[in-house]
Amino acid sequence: MSNHLIQSGTHQPTKISPLTLAVQLALTCLATQTTFAADSELSSASTLQTITLQAEGNWLENANAEKVQKHAGARTIIDRKRLDEVAATSIKDALKQVPGVQVQESNGTGGSDVSLNIGVRGLTSRLSPRSTVLLDGVPLSFAPYGQPQLSLAPVSLGNIESVDVVRGAGSVRFGPQNVGGIINFTTRAIPKDFAGNVSLTTEYASGTDQTKLSPSFFIGGTLDNGLGLALLYSGTKGYAYREANNKTDIDDVMLKTAYQITDADAVALNLHHYEGRGEMPEGLTAAQYAENPYQSNQSRSYFAGRRSDVSLRYTHQDEQNNFELLTYYIDSFRTSDLETNQVDKNKNPIKRLDNAPRDYQVFAIEPRFSRAYSIGNAQSEVTVGYRYMNEDSSEFSGRTEYAVNTLPGKFLARTSSNGGTEAHAFYIDNRFDLGKWVITPGVRFESIDTHNNFSAYKSGNLLNTVNPSIQSDEWLPSLAIMYKATDNWNIFANAGVSFGPQQYNQLATTNSKTGIAISTLDGLSPEKSNNYEIGTKYLGNGLNAEFTAFYLDFDKELILERDALQNGYWTDLGATSHKGVELGLAYDFGQLVDALDGFKIYSNYTFTKAVAKAGDFKDKDIPFYSRHTANLGLSYAIDQWTVNADMFAQSKQHSPGSTDIYQTEESTDGKNGDIPGYSTFAVRTAYDFGEQFRGLKIGGGIKNVFDKQYFTRSTDSTGGKYVGQPRTFYLQTSFEF
Repeated sequence: MSNHLIQSGTHQPTKISPLTLAVQLALTCLATQTTFAADSELSSASTLQTITLQAEGNWLENANAEKVQKHAGARTIIDRKRLDEVAATSIKDALKQVPGVQVQESNGTGGSDVSLNIGVRGLTSRLSPRSTVLLDGVPLSFAPYGQPQLSLAPVSLGNIESVDVVRGAGSVRFGPQNVGGIINFTTRAIPKDFAGNVSLTTEYASGTDQTKLSPSFFIGGTLDNGLGLALLYSGTKGYAYREANNKTDIDDVMLKTAYQITDADAVALNLHHYEGRGEMPEGLTAAQYAENPYQSNQSRSYFAGRRSDVSLRYTHQDEQNNFELLTYYIDSFRTSDLETNQVDKNKNPIKRLDNAPRDYQVFAIEPRFSRAYSIGNAQSEVTVGYRYMNEDSSEFSGRTEYAVNTLPGKFLARTSSNGGTEAHAFYIDNRFDLGKWVITPGVRFESIDTHNNFSAYKSGNLLNTVNPSIQSDEWLPSLAIMYKATDNWNIFANAGVSFGPQQYNQLATTNSKTGIAISTLDGLSPEKSNNYEIGTKYLGNGLNAEFTAFYLDFDKELILERDALQNGYWTDLGATSHKGVELGLAYDFGQLVDALDGFKIYSNYTFTKAVAKAGDFKDKDIPFYSRHTANLGLSYAIDQWTVNADMFAQSKQHSPGSTDIYQTEESTDGKNGDIPGYSTFAVRTAYDFGEQFRGLKIGGGIKNVFDKQYFTRSTDSTGGKYVGQPRTFYLQTSFEF
């Protein structure tokens, strides 16, 4: 594999990997095979059999169980009905239902409902940097190339119709951060007839006097002239389960419009605005946690942000062609204050406050064309696409110190930067349906030009400025194969290359001793991974099952470390491997006997082994993931009642630190050491009053029924031990009109 970095105008020849050559060879062989098939068919008959063709186009659109079954890779969709069954009250709850996905409890600088911390197949969970996360096909991150972290995750559960998690065979069409797959949140669709819904979820954590409210509202319909309109709102208000500094205030609103111009042509315009603020209680030392794990002694740490975006989509679909043009503009802002305990030169206790406001703007345009065609009896679909993206970023870091009983003063600049990215992505794939075989080779080419003008300051005075820039040209091939054993049973395998370009804060940093700005181009490089899957799926007769074995091979993986002053810096973790198996299962016992009608079971299990392949921690587990995770749920519906019981479990994790010793014993500051595994149980019951009460539904339940106390750790500037969610009671009410 090769990473071709071009700095200061120096060009290097582009190399083609063996997988790229394999894909090209597959395309050639398949074209030859289908041509021979066509010649044979023409020689045996004067006319071809009529074949009905339909271009699928964007396979993220209108996702359902049948589309998942036909996808030649690991993929899971959690729809609104399933979300209701498992009593999901947050995006985190929803993603815990997906095999291979691990959700990190709120902690550190990702310690509020404003952020999202998910890792796929052992990849880092902190702020979800290695998955392409989308909302109706539009990226959720501040800047997909230069700042992919979701410290601000502008998505709320009340507006979501389904969650589509593609863990493999998606790297050609989507990116750039796709080694952890593609996660697409689909918002509620505009209904054909006028309809609306109002709902409220109330949560109360046992042992506290604090509540959290999650209201949502939806109204929409389609006029006689074909114009569809829908207004969506979802929010979160109130407090979590720590004793102080844990208030959340989120508002998420979207206006969706759609117009059917002709039978084949449609246009849709979405306007979206999100604002969120979440207070962040600090991590506790080992002694503080032993005294009271729910305490919080800081009062000024918070994270806040807002995002406004507009997207315009034009589609044309006829019997053989599917064309889509998507363009969007995103304007986002985030800021944070992080309060930590320090000592001055005389060893007197003081407070330190770090501030980090940042602005980002993103513009993109993505045309994509698909055409269904046949050669002989072979049905195929070719898709070509292009994306142009332009990013601008402005980042600032300031710091002030103050005595314990005084107010903070003026923030003095520490660093500032102005970065940008211009990226072009081209891709082509072709699905060949050859009897029971479906073979899809494809290749994506990324051309990325990123720069960052980075300045360092001392006591607010400019020290120096560096101007690193990098160009990356990468070929990313893939090959997916599916065998349709029966109408209900498929077997698949795929291989692909995923790529993560360097981010703005990976291009430059400050020297920990002198404080001057330095370029890190010589020390860091973009990330690249070879990804492999083999698995099988079954759908039918009341059973929905999937089994996948996966292997991710990183040449280099980057990790965020902390120096003695708790300044963050990126370093090469080195080569890593992630391997394991995923199992998903759902069964409706009503298919066996009528007496069990309404009784269902659903479960998933994932085994992951993610280890370093080089360095001091060679063959050791990488930080903050569990080798074993599992869910098991039972659901029973009778008349208008529904009852659910659910279990979640994960095995231990590691926080080994950054010294030469892989630390398993707990450190006094609570940041390092092993994290024990745990399991929790939840129950829920709901009643649907039906049409006589105009769609009124009421449900209630308990999370962590047995009040299991568990914790995680954080190693960032507000790190330490963080207690998990205690026993929590909740009430859900909804009214449809």
